[in-house]
Amino acid sequence: MARRRRRSRRARRLLALLVLAGALVAVGLAVHQSMPGWYARLWYPLEHDAAINRDAGLNGLDPALVAAVAWRESGFDAGATSPRGAEGLMQVLPSTARFIEGQPDPPPGRAVDIRDPEVNISYGSWYLRYLLDRHSGSVPAALAAYNAGPDNFRKWREAAIARGAELRLPDDIPFDETRQYVTDVMNAWPIYREAYGDRLGAASG
Repeated sequence: MARRRRRSRRARRLLALLVLAGALVAVGLAVHQSMPGWYARLWYPLEHDAAINRDAGLNGLDPALVAAVAWRESGFDAGATSPRGAEGLMQVLPSTARFIEGQPDPPPGRAVDIRDPEVNISYGSWYLRYLLDRHSGSVPAALAAYNAGPDNFRKWREAAIARGAELRLPDDIPFDETRQYVTDVMNAWPIYREAYGDRLGAASG
């Protein structure tokens, strides 16, 4: 009889623990889905906001979009380098930096200093604006070209036109990485705007 009572107590304790665990999971999911500001800031860090605001303003971009790109590109690690050689916070390729430097209206800084956070944000923001202008202001198209390169994006769009269709973004992007990249930045953009409204200025254009 005593053994049966002990088993019963253990079963009740186990059931209580399972109920508590389930409640904690439910609360955690609710918080993650609602993404309050304090919680968003744990998952979506922000650094160099002064430079982001400055260069977003110079290029008519929403600072929250620039922050979302920097987060997705490097997690705000200024020393990040990709296998392809892209560098810094916004993962700018040296060849892209040299292209930007050769334009009539290059941003502040020099291509050789692309690892410097200030220069990297200047060049990355300028290039994002350039891609937006090339793609009629479409943010998903600019992001896809930023990640996969303008030549790849042009091929995808031409292939869609040859099929008599429009390129749906991000669904029709053939690169898994780029498709996920566009989705991640588009999701993070409003989160940055909401979580850091006190540090990121409003869109300038």
